[in-house]
Amino acid sequence: MHTSTLRTCALGALLAAALPVQAAPMGFKDSWMAMGDAGPNWRELYVNYAYTARDAIGASATWMRADDHGITREIDEVTYTRLVKRWNMKHAQANVWFVGGIGALRGDGPTRLMATPGVQLDYETTRVYLGATHRLYRASGINHDVSSARAGFSFYETDYDQTQPWLVLEARRMHDLSGRTELTPMLRLINKRYFIEAGMNNMHQARFNFMYIF
Repeated sequence: MHTSTLRTCALGALLAAALPVQAAPMGFKDSWMAMGDAGPNWRELYVNYAYTARDAIGASATWMRADDHGITREIDEVTYTRLVKRWNMKHAQANVWFVGGIGALRGDGPTRLMATPGVQLDYETTRVYLGATHRLYRASGINHDVSSARAGFSFYETDYDQTQPWLVLEARRMHDLSGRTELTPMLRLINKRYFIEAGMNNMHQARFNFMYIF
């Protein structure tokens, strides 16, 4: 087999292995995924089980607080994730995801039923990532919708069993919780089935995120 063919096969294998770790909100069939997002005003822990290659069910716990500390809320919900569409390209992949849930909202008043449907779009290679998410957080008299966009690049390519460093920039907006757009550059480290990322936003607040597939 020619060297160029070997390189193509190796890159294809690396791509297939690395892409699900990048940003997908669920893992492969029969896998469990745990994700976390921790910061001063937003904390989320999310676990799901992929019962098909395109569907996952799980649970999440979210704590949110306004910039001025005037609003604090907690949500416990059952979640559903669906891979709506996937495009496999040469050395690249694009996806459309549905992510949503329903559960109990507590804080600043009586407990209410909250629905959180949303959509995620992403495009990724072994060196570049682009993504956008919009998710509704709606209950009676409450709108805390969250929109975010991400762009990132890897510093260099690695083998499948090696850690790959990335630089990711996220812009996030949270309705009725913050009057500002949060900008956070983060260093991300990916290795096989997990990633961790950490950074500091434009409000001088630390962020830490993780994901693990098992």
